[in-house]
Amino acid sequence: MICTTTFEGMARRAAQALGMATLPLVVVQHPLGGLQADEIMGRVREASERLGRLVGRAEDTLEAINAYYRAHRWTDGLPIVPPTEERVEAMLRAVPVDPERSLGRVPPLWCEATVEKVAINAVMAGCEPTYLPVLIAAVDALCDPAFNLYSIQATTHPVAPLLIVNGPIVQRIGLNSGSGVFGPGWQANATIGRAVRLILMNVGGAWPGEGDMATQGQPGKYSYCIAESEAASPWEPLHVERGFAPDDSVVTVLGGEAPHNINDHVSRTAGGILGVIAQSMVTLGSNAKWILRDSGYVVALGPEHAATIAADGFTKADATRFLYETARLPLRELQRGGMWQMHDWPRWMQAVGDPEARLPVVERPEAILAVVTGGPGKHSSVVPNFSIGQTVSRRIVLPAE
Repeated sequence: MICTTTFEGMARRAAQALGMATLPLVVVQHPLGGLQADEIMGRVREASERLGRLVGRAEDTLEAINAYYRAHRWTDGLPIVPPTEERVEAMLRAVPVDPERSLGRVPPLWCEATVEKVAINAVMAGCEPTYLPVLIAAVDALCDPAFNLYSIQATTHPVAPLLIVNGPIVQRIGLNSGSGVFGPGWQANATIGRAVRLILMNVGGAWPGEGDMATQGQPGKYSYCIAESEAASPWEPLHVERGFAPDDSVVTVLGGEAPHNINDHVSRTAGGILGVIAQSMVTLGSNAKWILRDSGYVVALGPEHAATIAADGFTKADATRFLYETARLPLRELQRGGMWQMHDWPRWMQAVGDPEARLPVVERPEAILAVVTGGPGKHSSVVPNFSIGQTVSRRIVLPAE
C-alpha cells in the first residue's frame, strides 16, 4: 500500500481492520498536490525504491498476501501461492485452449468455471502446469448435470468429490497410487485435490456453514484425489471397465465419505475377504446408501487383498457380484435406523412387507466401483457415497492431442 505521511495512521488502521496488520506500507511525504513535475518525480523515485525493498522481503510480502486472501475468504485456511499474472499465464500455456472457455456452472452460486479460473485456483493450490489437464477434465465432470454437484455442495452429509485417476498420466505427473494413497506426501495428489476444493469454494461459493452445509465435514474436503495402481491390479482398470481405451488417461468423480478401513490379516479366500468387506458396507450409521443406491460405492482394494481374491478365480465382476449379494440388511434392521423415517426410500423398497427380506446396499452390482490402490499390507477400504447423482468419467486431453 502506498500513502502519504498524513494518511499513514488511517492506512494502518484500515489494514488491521481487514486482517492485514502486516501489510507493507510505502509512505511518502505529504502533500503531493501543488508540487512541480520534478518534485513529484522525486517522490515517485523515492516510493519506487522503498517499494522495491519491500517486494524483496519475500516473507513479509507472502504473509501480507495470505492475510488478504484469508480476510476475503479466498483460501481453505492454508497458505496459498499468490496467483500472479506470470504464474497463471505459465499454467495456461500447459493446455492450448481458450482461457474463457466455460466448463460449466458451479453451485451453489452457479458461477461459470472458466479454464482461466481453474488455472488461478490451481496456482493457488500449488499445482504444476502439467496438472492442469486433469483439473480441466475433473471440473468438466463435476459440472455435468448427471453428477449433480449441488447435492454434494449443499448437503449436511460429510461428502466430498473424490477423484480417481487412471492411465498414462498417473506416471507422467507423479500421482501416488501406492502406500498412503489417501494421505499426504505427494504433490500431484495433494494439490490437484486442493485445487478442486478451492474451485468449489471460490467459484461455487461453498463456504462452510453457508454454501457448504456439512454438519461436521471430513478431511477429504481439503483434498481427495487418488490414482489406481494398475500395475498391481489383477483385473482391468476402472477406466477400461467404464468404456475407455487402456492408453486413455481418465478421471472419474463421485461423492465420497471418508474412507472406512477394512482390516483383514486372516482370510485366505476370496469369500473370506469379501465377506468382511460386505459387513463394513452395511453399517446403519451411513444407511443413506440404501436411498441413493445407484450413485456409486467405491471399494478400494489393497493389492494383497486383490491378489488373494483373484487367486481364487474371481474376476472383478465376480467380486462386485459377491458384494452385491452379501452387502444386505434385513428390512427390520433398516427400519431401526433414523433414515427410514425420512420416507424417501425407493417405492419398491417401501412396498416390501417381509421384515426378514434382505435389501441390497446398491441397486445393481455395477454400482460398486472396485479399484486396486495402496501399498503392502492386509488393508482395504470402502468409500460410501451420498449424492443424488451418478459417477461421471472424463478423458483427460493432453497437450499433444
